Amino acid sequence: MTVLLAAGLGCGNENGRPSTTAFETGADHDSGESMDGASVSNETGVSSGGTGTSGGTGTSGGVDDSAPSDSSGPRLDLHAPVGTASDSDTTTGPIDVCKVGMGGDVSSCEDEALPDSFDAEVQWTWDRTGSIHTPLVANLTDDDGNGSIDLCDIPDVVVLDISDIFVLDGKTGALHFQIAGVSVGVTPALGDIDGDGMPEIIAGVGDAFDHRIGAFEHDGTLKWKSTETWDHQQASPSAIALADLDNDGDVEIIAGNHLFDHTGKRLWIASVGLVMANASTAADLDGDGDLEMILGHAAFHHDGSIYYHNPGVLTGLLGVFPQVADLDADPEPEILVAAGGLYILEHDGTTKLTLAKGLFPPTVHDFDGDGVSEFAVSSGKLYTVHEPDGSVLWSVPVDDPSGLAGGTAFDFLGDGVAEAMFADEHTFFAFDGKTGQVLMQVPRSSGTTIEYPTVADVDNDGAAEIIVVSNGTKGSKTAPSVQVIRDRQERWIAARRIWNQHTYHVTNVQEDGTIPQFEPPHWKMLNTFRTNAQIKEGGVCKPPEPEG
Repeated sequence: MTVLLAAGLGCGNENGRPSTTAFETGADHDSGESMDGASVSNETGVSSGGTGTSGGTGTSGGVDDSAPSDSSGPRLDLHAPVGTASDSDTTTGPIDVCKVGMGGDVSSCEDEALPDSFDAEVQWTWDRTGSIHTPLVANLTDDDGNGSIDLCDIPDVVVLDISDIFVLDGKTGALHFQIAGVSVGVTPALGDIDGDGMPEIIAGVGDAFDHRIGAFEHDGTLKWKSTETWDHQQASPSAIALADLDNDGDVEIIAGNHLFDHTGKRLWIASVGLVMANASTAADLDGDGDLEMILGHAAFHHDGSIYYHNPGVLTGLLGVFPQVADLDADPEPEILVAAGGLYILEHDGTTKLTLAKGLFPPTVHDFDGDGVSEFAVSSGKLYTVHEPDGSVLWSVPVDDPSGLAGGTAFDFLGDGVAEAMFADEHTFFAFDGKTGQVLMQVPRSSGTTIEYPTVADVDNDGAAEIIVVSNGTKGSKTAPSVQVIRDRQERWIAARRIWNQHTYHVTNVQEDGTIPQFEPPHWKMLNTFRTNAQIKEGGVCKPPEPEG
């Protein structure tokens, strides 16, 4: 194992290889004000390991000065059909780390932090009214001034605060620009929908009874607004997803049970309805190479014809959240649905298992490092990690009776045991994935809607960070709208620099924001959902199984 104190994925030396760079604390951004009056600051007050130790401003950690070694393993090219060779398979030249979005490696992770590398602090905050949506990450600005937007620029944090989208610098929290007048209840999505090499921002637009889809360029200018409306009864709270369902190279936009094309034209409306609070997704359930649009209780082929409808999945009046993962020994995926209860469906939609009541969107990950993915879900008073058969690995008390909040997970130390994360109405928690022990607590406030914490390398320093939002929809707001959390010495291992939608599952998007024409089945590679992946030289790698 290679022990990294501060993994640096800089932007290349004369050979086009990643160079290691010391972390900059951003001391010149200790406090400030954005152009709209929102505050940006560095913060303290993180409790690590339940000790109550207050975090400080942080200093730069040690740096591994050695050049990264060549990675090995099967190629993962998200633009080639599964099983088809691509140009990247035979590439032997140096890696351009600014352009790694067109491929990557699926190999074993070798980077590992020291065992005590969980000394967290708040890196920066940004504050306005409050956010009820999952924070997103992508490269939208040319930070190095070279005339192009690529992975050598600082990633940007995209947050929907009431009815405005704010694009914040991932390193400092400074405001780049804002987009006014978007739908307050719709979580946006990020991705290159027109093939110009830069991600667009796709959001709901219009008032509460006239929801439409709007596409904005990477700089915030309006690209188009759909002429057809989106059923307002299912549009709040909800989340948009991007996928190339029919493998034609054009990206489709999923909004509840509506499907739009990349120009904003509505293609069809599913024959099965949806209720408020939903986040539809896409996956190849039948193995024919293209994707189905999955509502949860139903799924549809790319042409709108029905694939399955399971009326036994009770949607009630609120909440339908599907997740796709491999939860048994057969080669086909399962659909894990939170909809009035928690259901595991076979790939054809038949019910495999019904669990306790729950509306909250689950997270899929190998939490305990045993090589088998579990799933975690809140039930309001408890956050529980379940084995694939529904049995409980561990359960801890939380306080989220009002909302639909989800969680995430990431192996920050690279030791094979992931940290589980959940934010209830008052506190963001990080738990040991094997035992449920509280590793970190950060105060936050929220009425909780469908937001959840996300993990990405937001400042491009080669170490993962956590993004948590807050709001005041239930009483007073007591925490900043956005908090970015890091290890004090930047020892956490590298994560991808993107999180583009509520139903993020790694293979649905490249780091450069490209939506794959042929999306690889994530359940055969990482078998995760709503969690980010570790990277090595820009390529995706699987976490190791713990020793012993």
